[in-house]
Amino acid sequence: MSSSDSTHPSGGIAWLARIAPGLPALLHYDRSNLSYDLVAGLSVAAVALPVGVAYAQLAGFNPAVGLYSSILPLAAYAVLGTSRQLIVGPDSPTCALVAAAVAPLAGSDENLYLSLSVALAFMAGIFCIGAGFLKLGGLADFLSRPILVGFLNGIAVSILLGQIGKLFGFPIESGGIIPRLLEFLEKIQLTHWPTLAVGLVSFAVLLAASRFLPRVPAGLLTMAVAAVAVKWLGLDERGVQTVGAVPAGLPWLHLPSFPLPILPNLLGKAVGVALISFSSMMLTARSFAAKNRYEIDADREFTALGVANIASALSQGFAVSGADSRTAMNDASGGRTQVTGLVAAAAIGSVVLFFTGPLRYVPVAALGAVLVKAAFSLMEVETLKFFYRVDKHELALSVVATLGVVAIGAVEAILFAVILALLRFVRLVLRPRVEILGSVKGMAGLHAMERHPDAKAIPGMVLFRYNAPIVFFNAPHFKREVLAAADAAGPGLKWFVLDMIPVSLVDVTGLSVGMEVADILKARGVSFIAAGRQTEWQHWAKNRGIETGQLADNAYPTLRAAVRAFRQEARQGGESSAKQADGGAAAAPTGRP
Repeated sequence: MSSSDSTHPSGGIAWLARIAPGLPALLHYDRSNLSYDLVAGLSVAAVALPVGVAYAQLAGFNPAVGLYSSILPLAAYAVLGTSRQLIVGPDSPTCALVAAAVAPLAGSDENLYLSLSVALAFMAGIFCIGAGFLKLGGLADFLSRPILVGFLNGIAVSILLGQIGKLFGFPIESGGIIPRLLEFLEKIQLTHWPTLAVGLVSFAVLLAASRFLPRVPAGLLTMAVAAVAVKWLGLDERGVQTVGAVPAGLPWLHLPSFPLPILPNLLGKAVGVALISFSSMMLTARSFAAKNRYEIDADREFTALGVANIASALSQGFAVSGADSRTAMNDASGGRTQVTGLVAAAAIGSVVLFFTGPLRYVPVAALGAVLVKAAFSLMEVETLKFFYRVDKHELALSVVATLGVVAIGAVEAILFAVILALLRFVRLVLRPRVEILGSVKGMAGLHAMERHPDAKAIPGMVLFRYNAPIVFFNAPHFKREVLAAADAAGPGLKWFVLDMIPVSLVDVTGLSVGMEVADILKARGVSFIAAGRQTEWQHWAKNRGIETGQLADNAYPTLRAAVRAFRQEARQGGESSAKQADGGAAAAPTGRP
């Protein structure tokens, strides 16, 4: 083999790795991982089967659709994803979003409902891929933790109220959380007791399995026990509703179709689904990557999620995201590589092909119990307590996000949550914390005088810290705070020092206001000094043809350097004054007659 032949494949694999990060691991698979990945893949499939059926019910689909959404997306992510543990598939928040987005558009037309849901997944996938190419993976950080927790808590409440009708054996037709709760209270006397009994027994099995058989998939065991009970006791003949026949076989792959006039409305909802599903997925992926000590690429994750959604749409499935419970099962079962996802996809596909018969006896009440337990797992009460201890404003933000879901619905609450995130960001940057620094006896460095009552300002000098970029919407605030600090320092002020370390950006408006402030201070006989980022700002000014003297009278690499220079100047000034005084005193006698 020539040298070119030996190097070319590695270069080709490197190129493929940039497009499909999981591919090199598959091409150079370490067979010592196979036993771990097989066990983990089968364990994931055992959880994915009942969850896929249950979430299909949640979104209003035939159970087979939930299984279709659990096959190709797993294979797509195994090739394109950067997480070794993440499992993609149907999840409760995304399913609730799909149902809330599509139901008003489809009305009672079941075929249109499915078509629009498939189209929604396809469009969400396109948006995710576009966002990945545009390097918008940082959007995962846009919805802050309090807002996302509040949103998921609202979704959990929505799921709970959406399943209680199935547990009690009567339909609930109202939309929205409050109307749904009122309808449930009105119909409580219509409870179908055999159905309620099945639901309660299913809960008991779920709780018992989780406690005493932690390595057994609780959802799968619950469905199996409930299906056996329905078959042997003939509960379906006593009015207990079951899943019914699930068609065997894999779906045909084809593009979604839907009425074009609905497209504008569907596009907006697809953006919301893409944002929420990606944010939720990244929380899961990052937590397991941190646990297993490796990094993931947010931009590639965006693309991988997009392809997974398109794969789901092509196989007549609905939108997918990162799945917490299945990812946790993968990690707990010892899964080491993306091969786990391929094994799980093959196992689910085998069930869809050959073993759908038993699913017909699974009672809807058992699926409702599985979903209610999943909803409880979504609710993060302990996290709310943590927010309360750390920052009550963040707790309020989380509660407002939950109330937004309760009051206006899941899809509309996405926009509401984004507005909250924007307002939170604007609040933090529009009126940032301003600090006057001083020295504290016995402590090295300079410290905020507000937090240290015994801190002392340096006479004749103000050390000013503005904890934000200086840009168009906070530049007037910056000017007011600088002049207020200068006024408070009194007529003895000689140097006004701006700490540049927190100032990561200055736009045109901020630059103009900064130069205006410098001129005002100079007119008062006060030197405007910059400390920190000295080289960075000198390069910045040089590249734009700006004289550094226009920005500040002088610049120093650190605050401590500025303080030393000020004290040295003060000493020199004192020595010069003393010499002048001595000279005058000595000359006076000789000047007398």
